[in-house]
Parts: sequence; C-alpha cells; structure tokens
Amino acid sequence: MLDLVATAAFGLEAVVKRECAALGFSGIAVADGQINFVGTVEDIVTANLWLRSADRVLVRISQFTAVTFDELFEGTKALPWSDWIPKNGKFTVLAKSVKSQVGSLSDIQSVAKKAIAEQLKQAHKTETLPETGAEYTVQIALLKNTVTATIDTTGLKAGLHKRGYRARATDAPLKETMAAALVLLSYWKPNRILLDGMCGSGTIPIETALIAKNIAPGLNRGFACENWERIPQKIWREAKKNAYAAINTFVEPLVFGSDISQAAIELAQHNAAEAGVDDCIIFEQKPLEKITLPADYGVTICNPPYGERLGKIDEINTLYKNMGAVFKNPTWSVYVLTSDEFFEQSFGKKANAKRKLFNGNIKVDYYQYHGIRPPKE
Repeated sequence: MLDLVATAAFGLEAVVKRECAALGFSGIAVADGQINFVGTVEDIVTANLWLRSADRVLVRISQFTAVTFDELFEGTKALPWSDWIPKNGKFTVLAKSVKSQVGSLSDIQSVAKKAIAEQLKQAHKTETLPETGAEYTVQIALLKNTVTATIDTTGLKAGLHKRGYRARATDAPLKETMAAALVLLSYWKPNRILLDGMCGSGTIPIETALIAKNIAPGLNRGFACENWERIPQKIWREAKKNAYAAINTFVEPLVFGSDISQAAIELAQHNAAEAGVDDCIIFEQKPLEKITLPADYGVTICNPPYGERLGKIDEINTLYKNMGAVFKNPTWSVYVLTSDEFFEQSFGKKANAKRKLFNGNIKVDYYQYHGIRPPKE
C-alpha cells in the first residue's frame, strides 16, 4: 500500500476528509492543510479524477530527520526514487523549510536533486540521466527538522482546481475547488434550487451542476501521473470509462446564475458549455436588487466583492443590504463568502454559523443562514 496525501486549503480539511471516505479510501487521518490516507495506484487515479475540493494528490515517499545538509543528502539518497522515476524521467525538486536547522531553500533543492540523481543512476545502472521523459515534481519539506519527501501526481502547473472548462475568468475569480467546497458545506441537495446572484464567470453554478450530475471534476483534463510508467494506461482507461458511466444524465437540477455584467454572463455561459452543464443552468444578466426568487426552499451561495478583492466600501455595504432584502424569504438558506467582518450588520441578520477559510491568501468567513427546511415528501 502507498502513503497518499490530498492537500487542501486551510479550513477545508473536513470537507476533503468526507470526500476521501465517500470514495472508499482507508487509513484516513487529518492534519493542517492535508488529508493522509493509504491506497493503491488505482486510488491515485480515483483521487485525481474525483476529489472536488482538494488541491493536489501526493505520494509520500518517506520521512526522516535531518539537521545538516549531509544528513539531508544521505537521507534523500536512501529513498526508493527509482520505484517511481524511470531512467529518462524529468524531475524537478521544490523545497520548503519551517523551523528547521536546514533552511536555505535553494541549497535544499540542489542537495536533494543531486541525491535523487545518485540514487537513480545506481538503481538504473547508468552514468547519465537524460530527463527526456515524463515529468515528476518532488517536494522536500522540512518541518522542525523532519523531512517529508513526496511526489506530486497531479502536476506542477495545474492543481486540481484546473478543471479544464475555465479558460478565462472575471476579476478575482473563485477557485473551482473552493466553489465546490462551498456547495458541499451547504444544505443544498440536487432536488433544491441553487441561485448565485453574483456569479461572475459562473464557477459556483457550474460546480453545483457537476455535483448534481455526478460528473467527475477531473474528467476533462490531464494529470502528470497519466504518463508515468508506474501507473498502467489500462487503469486510466478503466477509471475514465467508469466515470463516464457514472454521470447522471437523467437529473435535471435547478441552477440559476445572474450578474450585473453582460460580459460576465456570456463568459459563464461559455464556461458552462465547456463543462458540459449548460443544459441545466439558467444564466441571466440582472443586478442583484432585481432578482426575484424562483420558488421557496432554495439555496443561494455567493462570493460577492469585498475589500481585498473588488469594489469600494460604501458600494459593498449597499450590496450586502440589498442581499438581505432579496433573500429575506425564511425558507431560503443563504451562504456568503466574504472577508468583511461587518457583513452581518450590513446584511441585517446574525448568521446561524460561520466558518473561517482562506480564499487564496485572504482570510475569509463563510456566513451560513439556515432557512426553513422543505416539508418531507
């Protein structure tokens, strides 16, 4: 079995843990910014294809202690890199160091790169490493002198938030992984209305529709490990075949997105088409204060402008007041992601709950207003 890691934005660890459990992974344990589990190469494929709110999937090679560069070199060289990286593998080394005696990141990268190269040369019985093959991103992370060595299976240039449907975005876009997490943290279910009155490039409605139709978020993109010798192509073919078969083509979710900008709406419509969910989202150019709720017992999830992102303070406060007026229907549940600590005052109501998250490097709160639940059928 392999030691695997799904990294996550701070505050979303519990969401990713639930996803890992739902996918049937075992040995799940949570730490800051990551979910650890054990699995097979098949599970690497499954995690990359299906995790909606995780950032990346890593293989943990090992951990050891190093307080000098000699110990870092010898410890790194002793690891079985050749189990993963072939003779022609192209490998990049990234470094992190927190509260450790070995602190220079450039030196850590250099020493680790040399150590890995030495191990690969010995294992593959060669004097040269052409590095013309598949790409492997190694991370050497030191925390309090403990070295954790991992390989990124997702890919250096494209984390799991890169679904493949959003070639362009509006200003200050919300990551797809965060948007999916906001939906998973809400009371929304596929049989309930979802409305985003400030949808921008459409990320929240699109992620909602992907969840409703059970479309694997990684189905329309590539991953670094797709080209690895360690993971046979037949595993990828079977996993993608099963993912396509799992799509619920019969569900008809009620998803709405609106925005004051016509350009944003056109972009959202384009992105929804690229994601294959344009048939179940109604987009409309409309200012927030003109929104009419389509029915009772709906859910609104939105990521409105806030100080660090966009807009002026007075305009933002007015926007929040308008939100309070539009969504005063007690049967509606309201979820808002913002860094504005005075949001509740402008909105006009204290939230039932709020969750601290990070949108990029910005500390935010996810305000949650729980509406009256719909009657049981």
